[in-house]
Amino acid sequence: MPLIALLTGCATGSRPPIPTVAQVDLPRFMGDWHVIAHIPTFIERTAHDAVESYTLAPDGTIATTFTFRAGAPDGPLKRYTPRGFVRDPVSNATWGMQFIWPVKAEFLIAYLDADYSQTIIARNARDYVWIMARTPEIPAEDYDRHVDRLRAWGYDIGQLRRVPQSSASQ
Repeated sequence: MPLIALLTGCATGSRPPIPTVAQVDLPRFMGDWHVIAHIPTFIERTAHDAVESYTLAPDGTIATTFTFRAGAPDGPLKRYTPRGFVRDPVSNATWGMQFIWPVKAEFLIAYLDADYSQTIIARNARDYVWIMARTPEIPAEDYDRHVDRLRAWGYDIGQLRRVPQSSASQ
């Protein structure tokens, strides 16, 4: 499958759009987010210790660094640096994430807890999703609630993969 098709996803059909959070305080959202679970893209299928880090750039874009160990906790360190573009400046919850020019993949902040410690990044195509937290682990009850949210939004939960996180920093 061509990379552009993979990044842009499929049409959502008759499913309703995934709702986003009402408001994201961008400076507060910036920083490191550990990927707890995901329906992975092809580059992250064997990811360990995955961390997405955001920095608000002076031009209003989001400098992003995605790092993980490939295949094992001691596997080679992989690093990608896509750029985020806020598409909805009223809520700041809808972004375009650009891995290759000119494609900006849909990136929806669909869940964000009040203390900005856990989030879910979704897509209307329901092809990829990321449950992320400021810490490498979250309580089982929180994880189960996130899975319930994904199911309610129409995701195939059978594709969800827990991302192994070790205590070692990258």
